[in-house]
Amino acid sequence: MKWVLPEYLEDILPAEAARIERLRRAILDLFFSKKYELVMPPLLEYVDSLLTGTGHDLELRTFKVVDQLSGRMMGVRADITPQVARIDAHLLNRKGVTRLCYCGSVLHTRPLSPGATREPIQIGAEMYGAPGAAADVEMLELLCRALALAGVRNARVDIGHVAVFRAIARAAGAPPPLEAELFEALQRKDVPALRTLTKKLEPGTQKALLLLPNLYGGAEVLDEAEKRLPKLPPLKAAFATLRKLAQACKIPASFDLAELRGYHYHSGVVFDAYCDGVSGAVARGGRYDEVGKAFGRARAATGFSIDLRSLAAAAR
Repeated sequence: MKWVLPEYLEDILPAEAARIERLRRAILDLFFSKKYELVMPPLLEYVDSLLTGTGHDLELRTFKVVDQLSGRMMGVRADITPQVARIDAHLLNRKGVTRLCYCGSVLHTRPLSPGATREPIQIGAEMYGAPGAAADVEMLELLCRALALAGVRNARVDIGHVAVFRAIARAAGAPPPLEAELFEALQRKDVPALRTLTKKLEPGTQKALLLLPNLYGGAEVLDEAEKRLPKLPPLKAAFATLRKLAQACKIPASFDLAELRGYHYHSGVVFDAYCDGVSGAVARGGRYDEVGKAFGRARAATGFSIDLRSLAAAAR
């Protein structure tokens, strides 16, 4: 049957299209009210630009084609955030704080979760040039307001901070290969593997790393972490930021200090939002200062993106 679409790709019919469009307009109007400026990056870019600073996971999700004009390899974007970082670094090139927003389709080689589309519609907001916790708080508050606009049920957010693991591992002098193995074990919350990998580290570091998978729950987790983890300056700064997020969050929040999603991409806070009716995260965000550096212009960056199709499907 020639008219059958590829797996995990589908047409959006009138009723669903109308819901998505109403929500797109409402969320963009929210962004505009907070002085975020709209940008529209291209669907394709040269791979060496599109994947700059994003890590291996995004490369695996990116469709690649050969440009018939130049002969160079191009990629169909799987995430708009790196494109917006490129625009900030090379096209706008502003000195102060820049607030940008976007909305567009992305394409994935494989669905991110069982039954998910390979062509999500991504809507998001990014802030550049603001290194402090206040910027992270602003992004989380903006996300909470967007979820409230949609009227989703039981919205909640899971918050982590990649500097917690990074600071402990690097203070202990863990070589890069060991740090990578520890990262994989923590992602799986594989305590036996962690115990084996940390045998040669000093007892205090081993104890701290074995504790991380258990540091999950409400804001009280931050108190326990501060008492039991090493007194390192990066950890003190991370806990201060997380406390501010806990105070600012307008929806139920949990904290997971072993959450390392995007470890090679993010540089600070990471957060995932969930709601009834969506099997995985409906929105993801965090701080990713290293991306600007990868584009040749070191610049603080924080933001989030929402899966607009999933959000519209879950909206009341």
